Amino acid sequence: MSSLHPVLVAVTQRIEARSAARREAYLARVRAARGSKVERGHLSCTNLAHAMAAAPAPAKLMLKEISPQSRPNLAIVSAYNDMLSAHQPLGAFPAWIKEAAQSAGATAQFAGGVPAMCDGVTQGQAGMELSLFSRDVIAMATAVALSHQMFDAGLYLGVCDKIVPGLLIGALVFGHLPGIFVPGGPMTSGMGNDEKARIRALYAEGKIGRAELLDAEMQSYHSAGTCTFYGTANSNQMLMEIMGLHLPGSAFVNPGTPLREALTRAAATRAVAISAEGPEYTPIGELVDARVIVNGLVGLLCTGGSTNHTIHLVAIARAAGIDINWTDFDDLSKAVPTLTKLYPNGRADVNQFHAAGGMGFVIRELLAAGLLHPDVQTVAGPGLARYAQEPGFDGGQLVWRPVNDETLDRDILRPVSDPFAPDGGLKLMTGNLGRAVIKVSAVKPEYRVITAPALIFDDQDDLLAAFKRGELERDFVAVIRFQGPAANGMPELHKLMPTLGVLQERGFKVALVTDGRMSGASGKVPSAIHVTPEAAHGGPIAKVREGDLITLNAHTGEVNAEVPPEVWAARQAQSVDLSRRQYGVGRELFAAFRHHVDGAEQGATSFQHPDWAPKREPALSAVPVAAGATR
Repeated sequence: MSSLHPVLVAVTQRIEARSAARREAYLARVRAARGSKVERGHLSCTNLAHAMAAAPAPAKLMLKEISPQSRPNLAIVSAYNDMLSAHQPLGAFPAWIKEAAQSAGATAQFAGGVPAMCDGVTQGQAGMELSLFSRDVIAMATAVALSHQMFDAGLYLGVCDKIVPGLLIGALVFGHLPGIFVPGGPMTSGMGNDEKARIRALYAEGKIGRAELLDAEMQSYHSAGTCTFYGTANSNQMLMEIMGLHLPGSAFVNPGTPLREALTRAAATRAVAISAEGPEYTPIGELVDARVIVNGLVGLLCTGGSTNHTIHLVAIARAAGIDINWTDFDDLSKAVPTLTKLYPNGRADVNQFHAAGGMGFVIRELLAAGLLHPDVQTVAGPGLARYAQEPGFDGGQLVWRPVNDETLDRDILRPVSDPFAPDGGLKLMTGNLGRAVIKVSAVKPEYRVITAPALIFDDQDDLLAAFKRGELERDFVAVIRFQGPAANGMPELHKLMPTLGVLQERGFKVALVTDGRMSGASGKVPSAIHVTPEAAHGGPIAKVREGDLITLNAHTGEVNAEVPPEVWAARQAQSVDLSRRQYGVGRELFAAFRHHVDGAEQGATSFQHPDWAPKREPALSAVPVAAGATR
């Protein structure tokens, strides 16, 4: 085993020092919450009778026993619904979990469900403005499920974008309870990603109709399971694996297979062992420390994962009393090589990645290079080395074996000695427009520096309408503002990518600067995203005027309005009428979230707890602008 990389050590130590007081306070609460009793021992007889009234008779016999020999009771918290392909397979899991728990001498109860919305369904629609805040709703729903004080460990069933971060935040609030995350797995491969992108571009140009587009999309998204491109959903699964919160090798096993069922049952058996009443008590709040968070950052960078996690990982870390920021991402990105080529950063999907060696190969390579902390605790036991294995069957029994010594496809997966790139492809952008992030993994080098006039839009549909009118046949930087958490919930703006991609292919120099999100589907157009402070907080992005020259330099990590400093200092931020974004599709119910939310670099959280991040920066003065206006 190699010694740890100096950058890994330096960033980890910096995070630990920055977080010391907050982490100490968090751990004190975790340890106090554990107490000396089985969880349900805190309940009165009336409380307990209510909680087990519907349980089968054998379970009641175990649940009523309150003594040092009490049997563990597992909480099942699930994002199941049968509309969304990624979460539909979870419907079968509770029965398997209950059977496995019973075989291990324990009980399990379905503690509660959490909402699961799909960014693929809401992409480009008003409902997308609920998406980011749904993470905090999920965290709160998880807390409601666990608040009955009936449980000794949790099994968290979820897959997609905001669901896994929300479940983990909720689980960390109950940090004295052990927890295992149970994935559903990706659907089998459908239409190739390059072909899908080609057809979307044809539709954006008006060369094919809706019927042809829908047929292609249905060939891509065709069955139960997660979408197969490497977006936020599959980045979630990578994170849970490399952070030691899944059973080893379980992230990308397809649903509806014997192995998926065996892994789900094994998760329940393991949850009994690490429960508060089991022989290997492993509270999740103790498990998720600064080293585990840094391992997650490394995994995100080396696989070219979703930019959404520059927000979610901050919020997850802070739920555990750990303070990270985008400088930490940036410093690690300079030292962590890119080991995968997965769409949108390549052609392959996660099924091909898994077949080539998958997460076990990645973890083994990173451990050997000193780019992961090996001595962390995991739900499978001490040490991350056990995650350099893959599951399978031997005589009908679930077993784990070491991964292959060599990648099976060097176009998809490579060793540290021969990476696709020497860095992680994610950069911090700074300048007079604020702080932002850019993912350059899929951006060709010749497109990574651009200086062009700003075209200002306060809605992505306004840009699309301008394209259809033929007004965008030129070099420009699209400044899409008032898309941050406080303005409208920070929707993803992936709807822009086909159009901007078409213009880039026509030879125009185009880029995007926005306080909104682009997600794991960030593509080939240079995009400085998550600009913080956001326009609604009076951030500098609201000072840009139509025609200002904007320079985006992904090599140096700079994004600036080329305006004389004295002019820029005197210029006031604009504001727009946001009232139309506060009603419809449930947006009325999220006013408190918009009012209290932090900035993107602080995790875009809406919780008002003293241990959470400092609240947003004070708003700059703002000049009102009529709704829809750009000047």
